[in-house]
Amino acid sequence: MTQDVKLYKTAFALALFTIIYNVAEGIVSTYLGFEDESLALFGFGTDSFIEVISGLGIAHMVLRIQKNPESDRDRFERTALKITGTAFYILVVGLVVSSIYNIWTGHKPLTTLWGVIISSISILIMWTLVWWKRKVGRELDSAPILADANCTMVCVYMSIILLMSSGVYELFKIPYIDSLGTLGLAYFAFTEGKECFEKANSDKYCCCD
Repeated sequence: MTQDVKLYKTAFALALFTIIYNVAEGIVSTYLGFEDESLALFGFGTDSFIEVISGLGIAHMVLRIQKNPESDRDRFERTALKITGTAFYILVVGLVVSSIYNIWTGHKPLTTLWGVIISSISILIMWTLVWWKRKVGRELDSAPILADANCTMVCVYMSIILLMSSGVYELFKIPYIDSLGTLGLAYFAFTEGKECFEKANSDKYCCCD
């Protein structure tokens, strides 16, 4: 087995792990977010489910470029990107409307402790994935894999927002901080949706730089 084949197998394994992790994170986060009435945690979990769709496209992409590194996006990847982008836009609307409603009504979560725990775990795992994907991408000199690593950084940013908003609320019980954190998540969801449609309509791979 050549070194390149081993690296592509690693890239595919990382893509599969990302999908599995996002499914688990989505289930846990949406459940606990609903139970604790934390909109930020619930929105974070919903975003994880959308990342699963994106992850399927990435896994397919790795298999494609392994066969032909010079090939362009195929129909499956472009469709996955459009579906992902649409889902992100729908999520943005839901998060913004819900945040405004919570601020208007003065709603506060019961607790945001789980937001602190889940976001801390997510930062550690996602940062490790970014490092590993960049390592594989550099060794293969693969722009698509490096672009995927850069896009995974958005998950780190969103986890940091959840950690900050959950941590501040849990410590100081500042009103509306959970809703403000949710608006921060909505911003990154919007940028992700925009980038999905841009990539679906071109063959460029750079993103989230």
